[in-house]
Amino acid sequence: MAASLFEHGAIRTTEAKAKDVKPFVERLITIARKGTLHARREVISLLGDRNIADADGAIQEKTVIAKLFGEIAPRYADRPGGYTRIIRLSERRIGDSGIQVLLQLIDESQADSSEGGAGSSRRKKRASKRRQAAASVQEKPAAVIASEPEETIDEASEAQAPDQGAETEQDKSQ
Repeated sequence: MAASLFEHGAIRTTEAKAKDVKPFVERLITIARKGTLHARREVISLLGDRNIADADGAIQEKTVIAKLFGEIAPRYADRPGGYTRIIRLSERRIGDSGIQVLLQLIDESQADSSEGGAGSSRRKKRASKRRQAAASVQEKPAAVIASEPEETIDEASEAQAPDQGAETEQDKSQ
Protein backbone atom coordinates (compact mmCIF):
# COMPACT_ATOMS: atom_id res chain seq x y z
CA MET A 1 0.00 0.00 0.00
CA ALA A 2 2.91 2.36 0.76
CA ALA A 3 4.41 1.66 -2.66
CA SER A 4 1.09 2.55 -4.30
CA LEU A 5 0.98 5.79 -2.32
CA PHE A 6 4.46 6.73 -3.52
CA GLU A 7 3.57 5.75 -7.07
CA HIS A 8 0.25 7.60 -7.36
CA GLY A 9 0.49 10.29 -4.68
CA ALA A 10 -2.88 9.38 -3.17
CA ILE A 11 -4.83 6.21 -2.51
CA ARG A 12 -8.39 5.46 -1.48
CA THR A 13 -8.69 2.97 1.36
CA THR A 14 -10.45 2.33 4.66
CA GLU A 15 -9.77 4.50 7.67
CA ALA A 16 -8.18 1.71 9.71
CA LYS A 17 -5.73 0.77 6.95
CA ALA A 18 -4.82 4.42 6.35
CA LYS A 19 -4.12 5.04 10.04
CA ASP A 20 -2.01 1.90 10.12
CA VAL A 21 0.13 2.72 7.05
CA LYS A 22 0.57 6.46 7.72
CA PRO A 23 3.39 6.16 10.32
CA PHE A 24 5.18 3.61 8.13
CA VAL A 25 5.07 5.93 5.09
CA GLU A 26 6.23 8.93 7.10
CA ARG A 27 9.13 6.93 8.52
CA LEU A 28 10.16 5.86 4.99
CA ILE A 29 10.11 9.47 3.78
CA THR A 30 12.17 10.57 6.79
CA ILE A 31 14.76 7.90 6.03
CA ALA A 32 14.74 8.79 2.30
CA ARG A 33 15.40 12.48 3.09
CA LYS A 34 18.95 11.51 4.11
CA GLY A 35 19.67 10.39 0.54
CA THR A 36 22.58 8.10 1.49
CA LEU A 37 23.28 4.60 0.21
CA HIS A 38 22.52 3.20 3.65
CA ALA A 39 19.15 4.98 3.66
CA ARG A 40 18.35 3.59 0.19
CA ARG A 41 19.19 0.03 1.30
CA GLU A 42 17.15 0.46 4.48
CA VAL A 43 14.09 1.63 2.53
CA ILE A 44 14.46 -1.23 0.03
CA SER A 45 14.60 -3.73 2.90
CA LEU A 46 11.46 -2.28 4.49
CA LEU A 47 9.45 -1.62 1.34
CA GLY A 48 10.85 -3.76 -1.43
CA ASP A 49 11.22 -2.37 -4.92
CA ARG A 50 8.96 -2.65 -7.91
CA ASN A 51 8.65 -1.08 -11.31
CA ILE A 52 6.15 1.69 -11.96
CA ALA A 53 3.63 1.04 -14.73
CA ASP A 54 2.02 3.66 -16.99
CA ALA A 55 -1.73 4.05 -17.35
CA ASP A 56 -1.41 1.86 -20.45
CA GLY A 57 0.33 -0.85 -18.43
CA ALA A 58 3.76 -0.28 -20.00
CA ILE A 59 6.58 -0.51 -17.47
CA GLN A 60 8.65 2.64 -17.00
CA GLU A 61 12.38 2.73 -16.30
CA LYS A 62 11.74 4.35 -12.90
CA THR A 63 11.02 2.27 -9.80
CA VAL A 64 9.14 3.21 -6.65
CA ILE A 65 12.40 3.66 -4.73
CA ALA A 66 13.83 5.89 -7.47
CA LYS A 67 10.69 8.04 -7.34
CA LEU A 68 10.84 8.20 -3.53
CA PHE A 69 14.49 9.29 -3.47
CA GLY A 70 14.36 11.42 -6.64
CA GLU A 71 11.06 13.30 -6.34
CA ILE A 72 9.28 12.78 -3.04
CA ALA A 73 12.10 13.06 -0.46
CA PRO A 74 13.61 16.29 -1.89
CA ARG A 75 10.15 17.88 -1.81
CA TYR A 76 10.10 17.49 1.99
CA ALA A 77 13.76 18.37 2.65
CA ASP A 78 12.90 21.34 4.91
CA ARG A 79 9.73 19.88 6.43
CA PRO A 80 10.20 18.26 9.88
CA GLY A 81 7.30 15.81 9.52
CA GLY A 82 3.65 15.46 8.57
CA TYR A 83 4.11 14.35 4.97
CA THR A 84 0.69 12.70 4.59
CA ARG A 85 -2.90 13.55 5.35
CA ILE A 86 -6.08 11.55 5.74
CA ILE A 87 -9.26 13.00 4.27
CA ARG A 88 -12.55 11.31 5.12
CA LEU A 89 -14.88 10.63 2.21
CA SER A 90 -18.64 10.72 2.50
CA GLU A 91 -19.07 7.44 0.64
CA ARG A 92 -19.09 4.13 2.50
CA ARG A 93 -17.55 0.95 1.14
CA ILE A 94 -20.02 -1.45 -0.41
CA GLY A 95 -20.30 -4.71 1.46
CA ASP A 96 -19.18 -3.91 4.98
CA SER A 97 -20.01 -0.18 4.98
CA GLY A 98 -16.48 0.72 6.04
CA ILE A 99 -15.47 4.36 6.30
CA GLN A 100 -13.45 5.34 3.25
CA VAL A 101 -10.65 7.88 3.31
CA LEU A 102 -8.18 9.41 0.91
CA LEU A 103 -4.58 9.02 2.07
CA GLN A 104 -2.39 11.46 0.19
CA LEU A 105 1.04 12.99 0.21
CA ILE A 106 0.96 16.69 1.03
CA ASP A 107 2.35 18.94 -1.67
CA GLU A 108 4.73 21.51 -0.24
CA SER A 109 3.11 24.17 -2.43
CA GLN A 110 -0.32 23.37 -0.97
CA ALA A 111 1.00 23.53 2.54
CA ASP A 112 2.57 26.95 1.94
CA SER A 113 -0.56 28.34 0.30
CA SER A 114 -2.78 27.34 3.22
CA GLU A 115 -2.39 30.90 4.48
CA GLY A 116 -4.97 32.93 2.59
CA GLY A 117 -5.89 30.06 0.29
CA ALA A 118 -9.34 29.31 -1.06
CA GLY A 119 -10.14 26.91 1.78
CA SER A 120 -9.04 29.13 4.65
CA SER A 121 -11.24 31.33 6.77
CA ARG A 122 -12.20 34.88 5.94
CA ARG A 123 -10.23 36.13 8.91
CA LYS A 124 -6.98 34.56 7.63
CA LYS A 125 -7.57 35.95 4.13
CA ARG A 126 -8.05 39.47 5.49
CA ALA A 127 -4.97 39.18 7.69
CA SER A 128 -2.84 38.05 4.75
CA LYS A 129 -4.13 40.96 2.63
CA ARG A 130 -3.24 43.37 5.45
CA ARG A 131 0.27 41.91 5.70
CA GLN A 132 0.74 42.21 1.93
CA ALA A 133 -0.47 45.81 1.94
CA ALA A 134 1.83 46.70 4.83
CA ALA A 135 4.76 45.05 3.09
CA SER A 136 4.08 46.95 -0.15
CA VAL A 137 3.96 50.29 1.71
CA GLN A 138 7.24 49.50 3.49
CA GLU A 139 8.88 48.56 0.18
CA LYS A 140 8.09 51.96 -1.41
CA PRO A 141 10.70 54.63 -0.71
CA ALA A 142 9.49 57.87 0.88
CA ALA A 143 10.36 59.87 -2.25
CA VAL A 144 8.00 57.73 -4.36
CA ILE A 145 5.14 58.16 -1.90
CA ALA A 146 5.65 61.94 -1.80
CA SER A 147 5.78 62.21 -5.60
CA GLU A 148 2.46 60.42 -6.18
CA PRO A 149 -0.02 62.55 -8.13
CA GLU A 150 -2.28 64.78 -6.08
CA GLU A 151 -5.28 63.85 -8.25
CA THR A 152 -5.81 60.69 -6.24
CA ILE A 153 -5.90 62.73 -3.03
CA ASP A 154 -8.36 65.25 -4.57
CA GLU A 155 -10.60 62.45 -5.86
CA ALA A 156 -10.68 60.87 -2.41
CA SER A 157 -11.61 64.16 -0.75
CA GLU A 158 -14.31 64.83 -3.39
CA ALA A 159 -15.72 61.36 -2.81
CA GLN A 160 -16.01 62.10 0.90
CA ALA A 161 -17.37 65.63 0.41
CA PRO A 162 -20.83 64.66 -0.97
CA ASP A 163 -21.32 62.26 1.94
CA GLN A 164 -20.52 64.99 4.42
CA GLY A 165 -22.77 67.41 2.53
CA ALA A 166 -25.64 64.94 2.57
CA GLU A 167 -25.35 64.58 6.32
CA THR A 168 -25.44 68.32 6.79
CA GLU A 169 -28.56 68.66 4.60
CA GLN A 170 -30.31 66.04 6.71
CA ASP A 171 -29.22 67.80 9.86
CA LYS A 172 -30.54 71.09 8.51
CA SER A 173 -33.94 69.60 7.70
CA GLN A 174 -34.30 68.28 11.22
